[in-house]
Amino acid sequence: MILIADSGTTKTEWCILTPEGVSETVITSGINPFYQDASNISAILKNEFTYGVKKFDSIFFYGAGCTNKEKEDIVRTALLEVFTSDHMLIGSDLLAAARSLCQDRPGIACILGTGSNSCLYNGSIIAENVSPLGFILGDEGSGAVMGKQLISDVLKKQISPDLIKDFFETFPTTATEILENVYRKPFPSRYLAGFTRFLSKNIHHPEIEQIVINSLRKFAERNLLQYTSIESTPVHFTGSIAFFFKLQLSKVLAEQNLILGNVVHTPMGGLIAYHQNSGGLQTIKIG
Repeated sequence: MILIADSGTTKTEWCILTPEGVSETVITSGINPFYQDASNISAILKNEFTYGVKKFDSIFFYGAGCTNKEKEDIVRTALLEVFTSDHMLIGSDLLAAARSLCQDRPGIACILGTGSNSCLYNGSIIAENVSPLGFILGDEGSGAVMGKQLISDVLKKQISPDLIKDFFETFPTTATEILENVYRKPFPSRYLAGFTRFLSKNIHHPEIEQIVINSLRKFAERNLLQYTSIESTPVHFTGSIAFFFKLQLSKVLAEQNLILGNVVHTPMGGLIAYHQNSGGLQTIKIG
């Protein structure tokens, strides 16, 4: 029995895979070792992982923030407090996207969700990566950056009064509360990304669509165009922003003469397919 996890800052999707296929899916809060230590992560799992079995033959955890050994070890320590397994792999959410979207074929794999990221995948490993830099310095095309722009436009009255009125009817909040959540409370990127449902609801307004297109255009210009042979390589996407704004995404890629490949909401379906073939059974033995 195999446990596969796809974890972002907002939520974690867990899939229990048996020889007969998918046994169960569990959703827990997001896990990110940049913001949480091992005790915080293990507490989430003890409280929210509802599947009764805690022993697995292999565990494959792919997560935001798992970008170096130090962060991987935080997650590994937390997992071993809750689960038992002889084999474990801790990988980045970007590796999950690449394996899910490209399987064993070359391509550009992109994540557009709460944050954003991208890579050139050669069919086996991540060959090139333009650092996303987070929502303050980068993360172009992400929910956090789009939410940040929307909030700025609302509070500085850069969009029409009708839309501003609709915004505060949709989100009964104040400027003071917004600033408190952005500058003083944990997970500001998750908070900002929560406002993208207003963008989706009002995408038919040119002002709103322009916020989305401008952010996606910056993602293409500042990230995609840096990759080798980008003009002839299919560009695949996963994440809620890519999925719900696929029309705007296709417009932006067409502007740059780039090839739009697969666009999926989450990478889990592709990860299941990957781990059901022999190439996906590679593991790292604990200890």
